[in-house]
Amino acid sequence: MTTEERQLSDMLRRVTPEPPRRVTVEDVALRLAGQATGSGGSPGSEGSGPGRRERQARRGSAGRRWAPVLAAASVFVVAGASAGIAVALTSHHGSSSPSGTGMNSASPSASPSASPSASASAPAERVADGIWGAELIDREMLTQDTLTGGASSLYAIAGGDLERIDPATGDVVTFAPVGASIANPPVVTGNTVWVVSSYAGNSVVLQGYDAKTLAQLASVTVPVSGQLPAAPEGVLASGSGGYLYVAAGSSVAVVNPSTHQVIKQISSSAGPVTSVAVSPDGSKLYASTTSSFDLATYNPATGAELGFSAVPGLANTEGNLVATSGGVWGTSGVGMTELTWFAPDAELPRMVRVGAGTGAGLDSVPTYSGGTVWIGGSHTLECADPATGQVLASVTIPTDGSVLEYFGSVTFTGGRAYAYYQDPRSQQSGVVTLTPPQC
Repeated sequence: MTTEERQLSDMLRRVTPEPPRRVTVEDVALRLAGQATGSGGSPGSEGSGPGRRERQARRGSAGRRWAPVLAAASVFVVAGASAGIAVALTSHHGSSSPSGTGMNSASPSASPSASPSASASAPAERVADGIWGAELIDREMLTQDTLTGGASSLYAIAGGDLERIDPATGDVVTFAPVGASIANPPVVTGNTVWVVSSYAGNSVVLQGYDAKTLAQLASVTVPVSGQLPAAPEGVLASGSGGYLYVAAGSSVAVVNPSTHQVIKQISSSAGPVTSVAVSPDGSKLYASTTSSFDLATYNPATGAELGFSAVPGLANTEGNLVATSGGVWGTSGVGMTELTWFAPDAELPRMVRVGAGTGAGLDSVPTYSGGTVWIGGSHTLECADPATGQVLASVTIPTDGSVLEYFGSVTFTGGRAYAYYQDPRSQQSGVVTLTPPQC
């Protein structure tokens, strides 16, 4: 165990550590396959219908093959890294059940591609032993961590496309090429869906699309202060009034989505910002940086710093921040393992681990939807109290043979819960419906 892992373990020790789970050759194959595609997700079926065939032909198929043979040479190194961090960190459970500046605005352009609605939907299929009523309704490879819900639709990134998915059938109603360069969930403000289409160099480019037709409505270029972080995770968030908050180097840019103007840049003295989140009441903006394990709190209206929390000497960076009434949630990873934590009142020295995490290059990213925080992964699927961080219900994700299955990006739309699912052994992936217990 490294010094950094031991330090993180000391902070997160609350209950008996959970035993590590073996990393298999197939697990590492999934990681390598995800790197080959550049999507962070595992290859799956593109489904049927003319629209999906068009997308498949345009994206190409060479990088989407499952590659178990490529994993054998790396499995021992990866297994050691995953096992070390799994033992080092502990779980946090309550009562749980088993079950204007520098802006370029574009006029509307780029009509979306035709809807792939000519074919009938495939029947829903029970997956993962039907945990929480899990049924696969859309059989398509999505980029991990990008499934999100709107008023009556689901949205996700798949192979460089923004897709609008019918939650009733799982059909991709329409899609538009966005060329998203990082895995960041789309952000819905009013009737517009915003995505990060470019995150490199001296600028960050946001594109806005009509929530129904996915016709492009706007493009906003956000100037970068200093340098962008090497590992950004969760760089776009929305807050009170529908404003957008973007991690833009050593600052957080505030964008008015109505005028497409950058109206403010909040400077970060701790270094490049890796992730941002806004409290539900819009009174606090949170930002993590690359310099150390730290968390800054700002007044989003004035830009004034309200607080700063850090763990000295711990170099692991945080990402995928989510803000709730009780504090801030985020992720931290070492080697091939990623874990979710909760910091009450945004105080990192008090943070606790939530959930069993994941390995093999998969993600365990918290989401806040339907009034509850959800933590997926390859070991457990859980819901937690947004005020206290206590786990309210938890279910063990089964393995397919010896290969891990995965759930992530839980979101609510129309009163129903949905998630992204992967099973590398059966080469299945796509959107599933869930019927979780009352949380």
